Amino acid sequence: MIIRGLIKFSVILIFAANFVTGLVNAQDISDKFTIDHILGIKTPGSITVSPDGNWIAYVVSRIDEEKNKSFNQIWMTSADGEVTIPMTASYTNAGSPQWNPDGSSLGFIGTRGDDEDAKSQVWLLDLRGGEAQQYTHVEQGIEEFLWSPDGSRMLLTIRDPEPKELDDDGEEVEDEKPKPWVIDRLQFKRDYVGYLDRRRTHFYLYNGEGDPVQITSGDYDNNSPEWSPDGTKIAFVSNRDDDPDGNSNTDIWVVSGDPDAEEYPLTQITTNKGSDSSPTWSPDGKLIAHLTVTEPEKLWYATQNLAIANAEGGNVKILTNDFDRMIYSPSFSHDGNSIYFMAEDGGNQPVMLINTDGSGLKAVTRGELTVRQFDLAEDGRLATIQSSHHMPFEVHISDGDQMKRITKLNDKLLEAINLARVERLKVSGWNNEEVESFVYYPSDYNPSVKYPTIFVLHGGPVAQHDTSFNTWAQLYAANGYIAVLPNPHGSTGYGGDFTYSLNRQWGVPDFTDVDKTADHLVAAGISDGDKLGVGGWSYGGILTNYMITKSSRFKGAVTGASEVNHRANYGHDHYQLQWEIEFGLPWENIEAWEAINPFNDIGKITTPTLVMGGEHDWNVPIQNSEQLYQGLRRLGIDTQLVVYPNEHHGIRLPNFQRDRFERYLEWFRKYVKGE
Repeated sequence: MIIRGLIKFSVILIFAANFVTGLVNAQDISDKFTIDHILGIKTPGSITVSPDGNWIAYVVSRIDEEKNKSFNQIWMTSADGEVTIPMTASYTNAGSPQWNPDGSSLGFIGTRGDDEDAKSQVWLLDLRGGEAQQYTHVEQGIEEFLWSPDGSRMLLTIRDPEPKELDDDGEEVEDEKPKPWVIDRLQFKRDYVGYLDRRRTHFYLYNGEGDPVQITSGDYDNNSPEWSPDGTKIAFVSNRDDDPDGNSNTDIWVVSGDPDAEEYPLTQITTNKGSDSSPTWSPDGKLIAHLTVTEPEKLWYATQNLAIANAEGGNVKILTNDFDRMIYSPSFSHDGNSIYFMAEDGGNQPVMLINTDGSGLKAVTRGELTVRQFDLAEDGRLATIQSSHHMPFEVHISDGDQMKRITKLNDKLLEAINLARVERLKVSGWNNEEVESFVYYPSDYNPSVKYPTIFVLHGGPVAQHDTSFNTWAQLYAANGYIAVLPNPHGSTGYGGDFTYSLNRQWGVPDFTDVDKTADHLVAAGISDGDKLGVGGWSYGGILTNYMITKSSRFKGAVTGASEVNHRANYGHDHYQLQWEIEFGLPWENIEAWEAINPFNDIGKITTPTLVMGGEHDWNVPIQNSEQLYQGLRRLGIDTQLVVYPNEHHGIRLPNFQRDRFERYLEWFRKYVKGE
């Protein structure tokens, strides 16, 4: 009895111990950031403030794993943050909300029903209630729309329809047999689009009756339209050189907005040989602010500046020559005396303000944050979509000198989660120039322990790791790694010279930067030098290839959508113009191409490497991943090739997104942690 009682008591103790351990483990798991959280995050976009300033409309993007789809739904929130209302159904796709200038309705682009081949049209939501009503009925669909200032008309951006085969009587021939692509353009393909024909995007005026009136034509694409304040003209962006595929020379143009005009002649506003883009009118209609690149020979490394021009053409003045940062999305203040814009600045992306004479440059949003979009209310308040290291993107509005958050899209999802601590790290990199990284520490970080460490390399190469919420880094930190997000040479946010230093030197300064950052972290006792991993997507994958061909210090690598054999890529990806500007023709300037070609050094790789990509990626075609995998397999290096069917450069299907995260974690767990 006693023995049996002791046994029973022991079993109870063991069960209790296991139960307590289970509770602890469950608690440990429940407060960790996981793939579930990544796929559960909701992201706002397309922010727009109502004419009376009382409401902010925006699009919320979310993933539905059960349906294996993503959905875009329009919501609006009161400016005080007290009321939030869904404007479209949750299982539809709606985007680009725009208020009618009188505030009576909200227009948006979307489709209705489950027909995946349905063409996007403009729909109108009456703010008094009721279902959305279809406003346009264009056979090939609408790409963009823009209300006229008085709300009586819309400017529609429409791509030319596919040509129809007609019989001798002019009737359309019904023929479902596949036909070949017949191509005669220099730029003949584009990721997500396919092979390119001569169909172009043009502008049309529409008042809700009859057929839209076409106001631009020719073998040119047109984009980024903006109405003049009086509604008589439209500024837009177009490359109208003899062969637009052979250069990046977009200019600002102006066309009449009169639907009754007999002709629609164009006025060229800019004549710069680089790209001019993002036009915005001053309130009095006398000036057009825009972005400009004055050194097109520097390709994507060139600094994008803010400029203003006379609305009749000429007298272009650059306002930000001394700022030396990449600039985006200019917008005039309502008094016309200054211009708002966003800038990449040392890992932050603030909203900036500058006077039209180039004086008074200042940051409007401050601190460790990244603004993705903004809009101005009539009373001067600023609405933004912004994020920080510990907050996914949310809608904010200015309240005095502060930004007030008015949405809580992800608060419930993340309320019990212990997120990583993030610090900036600066070390001496290539040529002893300072290079910066964001270092993510596990929430339970112990400074007496050396941690396995993963270097997360950004794409681009002209981009930056910024202060927005980084799901990859948070996931690694939650799984016991130090995550390092470096901004090596070639990154934006640190000046034009820093960016341009990567020109024709891929894998040279940026490799050194990452390598020296690893040296520092190992020497400081933060990272375990025997447990280092590296990975990235797009240029992040390309830099990963350089890292593993130049160093054996990494125990595991994941390279996604990467290039490995650059000359073999020419004519197969969609970068013919960029390749030629940076490296010359591959049969003429062979030495420059081969100097940066990691394919030539595959035999030096010792790192187990997971290779991934999308089947239909024409940005960085899957042949690169196949060639790298083939070389690694032939060498006997541990490797796998993972190809996602029907995916392009980005992975869109939710089940594939989950699969990618899981494979990254498993690969690093096995080869970096050694488990």
